[in-house]
Order: sequence, then C-alpha cells, then structure tokens
Amino acid sequence: MADAASNPAEKPAVLIIGGLGYTGRFLARYLHDNNFTSELRLVDKHLPELAWLAPEFKEACSRERFMQADASREQSLPRIFDRENGKQFDFVFNCGGETRYSQEDEVYKTRSYGLSMTVGREAAKRNIKCFVEISTGMVYKADSVPRKETDKLKPWSKLAKWKLTAEEDLAKIEGLNLLIMRLPNIYGPYTRKFLSTLLCMARVYQFRNEQMKWLWKDDLRTNTVHILDAVRALWTGVEWFVKTSQPRRPAPVFNIVDHGNTSQGDTAKLMHDIFQVATGFYGTVISAYARLNIDRVVDEVNNDTLDPWADLQTKAGINQTTPLSPFMEKELLKDMDLSLNGALFERETGFQYEYPNMTKELVEEVIESYRKMGWWP
Repeated sequence: MADAASNPAEKPAVLIIGGLGYTGRFLARYLHDNNFTSELRLVDKHLPELAWLAPEFKEACSRERFMQADASREQSLPRIFDRENGKQFDFVFNCGGETRYSQEDEVYKTRSYGLSMTVGREAAKRNIKCFVEISTGMVYKADSVPRKETDKLKPWSKLAKWKLTAEEDLAKIEGLNLLIMRLPNIYGPYTRKFLSTLLCMARVYQFRNEQMKWLWKDDLRTNTVHILDAVRALWTGVEWFVKTSQPRRPAPVFNIVDHGNTSQGDTAKLMHDIFQVATGFYGTVISAYARLNIDRVVDEVNNDTLDPWADLQTKAGINQTTPLSPFMEKELLKDMDLSLNGALFERETGFQYEYPNMTKELVEEVIESYRKMGWWP
C-alpha cells in the first residue's frame, strides 16, 4: 500500500535561498539523501563550480536543482518562486545573506536584511506554509548563563544587529508563516568559519613551535552546534510548525545549540590535544589592554599568522586558493559570551542531538575533510 513516504505528491516542495552556502548545501544534501521532498530548488548568487563543493554535494546541488539568482532583487522573485506545475513551494528556508563579520552596516542592510524582507514578503504573498529565517545567537545580551528565547536582546555584532532587525520586521508581515531559528557557532566538515580560523592558527603555532594564547578567560562561552544536527533541527522545525492548522502567532523562536556549553577553555584543550601545542590565556592586564586597543591587537595577531600560513601552503604545494585562513575577525575576538539554552526546541519537538558536544574526533574529522579537498597544509 502506498504511503506518504513513497508517494511524491505527498512530499513537500522545498526552496532553499542561499542553497550553496554552508548551511544551505548540508540542508540540501540531507533532504536529497533522505528523499524528503517532491521538489528541491536551490537558489544562490554564486555558481556551483565556484562554491568549493565537496564530491558528496554534487548530486544534491546539481544543475537541475540549482538556479543562479539574487533573491534580494524583486525582479528575480517570479523566476525563483514559480514552479512548473503552478503550485507553491511548501517550505522556504532563508539560508542566505552576508555571513562575513566586520562588514559595514550598509552591506548587512542590503545583503542580509534586504534579502530577508524581500523573500519574506513574497512567501507571505504566496501563502507558503512555513518560512524559516535562520538567525544568530549573537542577538542576545551576552551572559555566561545560557540565554533563553525570552531573555533580553542586545546584539553584539553588526551581523546580529541586522539579523534581529530582520526577525522583528518579518514578524510584522501580514500572513507570513514565520519560524525563527537562532544558531551558535556551526562546525563540521568543510567549515570555513569560527573553528576553521582556530584550526589554521593552531597549525601556524605548531609550525612555529610557539604557545597559542587566548584573550579573555577560559570560561568565555563560544557555544556550538554540529552542522548535521543543525540541518536536522531545521527540518524538525518545519515539520513541527505545520502540525497544526492554526497559524502560529506570534512567530515561534527557537535556539538550536548542542549540550556542550562550549567555552574557550574547551576549544583550547582540543587544539592542545590535536596539535600538541602549548595553549594558555593572557592575564587580565593584557586582556584589559586588548579591550581598549582591539583593532591594533587583531592586526598584530593577523600579521603574526598570515605569512607563516602562506609559507605552510607553499611548502605543502597548495597553489590553489582555498577558503581556509587564520585571519581573525575583530568581531569574533570580542569579550562576549555566545551562550544559548536550547531546551525549548527539544521540549516542543522532541528533537535529540546526535552530536551533543564538540569532541576531538569531530574536530579531527573537520581537518580530514580539508585534507580530502587539498586545502590543508
């Protein structure tokens, strides 16, 4: 007897904005490999050939599913949202937007906020069953006590400021079936953010046989979630969202975070264990100086690591550009806790994390993924 799983007519049609980004490609692969959708469309400004796609993404992100378009431009919307059968997409995931830190306000306003609002309004107009806005845990007032969804909001990066503005203004769009998911530092194979910077730095310190020292304190929270848990959570979220026929108002907001309550001390220990480099923390005097002179401190750190990293790559015969670099973003060096409480989502949906904390094995898996791509010196 045919059931919903074997009848493609019963499966949802899914549109992923920013489908070639880190979260977008893993979400696409998760949905494709599990055959969860009747139609899967990925929209991105960049071409698959230029996106550093690992072989296992080739099928999920293939040309037949991919559309090159700038979703922040209204004239692109009919092409992005219209389907051949005349029906609407069931779920739209906004994985797009500017993900680099330390950009000018105007960049986030156009590329993140503008994108969210444009696709959000279109999703409302077309009565999409669930529109998922992927946001950041940096929207909360920083505190080492894990932040709940109802806690005080005070974004501490420009990226987060515009993400929060998007959250608030999307919630005002009449008829938008909105679900907001706030994530911490995402890591996993091929990651090019947060963890990758620390891994590249650790490799440089190992190469130079020097101690790798951190600013601030070892218990500064830098919470994490593994990419495979993150995309499972996104899908669990939309399935939960459409379980009721009533509109969910106000828009549900969920924190997605593993159980590790990851801190700088945890990460420092991992770097020590993997690279056999001495690690430590600068005292309060240097940290106080850094707080007042953060631009200069970041410049010095980057000057110290970028040339040795280039030397390492040359030595290893890596002459292609890779997405890896020890370049440290000023906004990521802030003395701010990224600390989230994810209990609400687990309680509401029954979701369980397969990677409850960041382990040595999982981090080594990340390095292995870089080796496989020829990125790692």
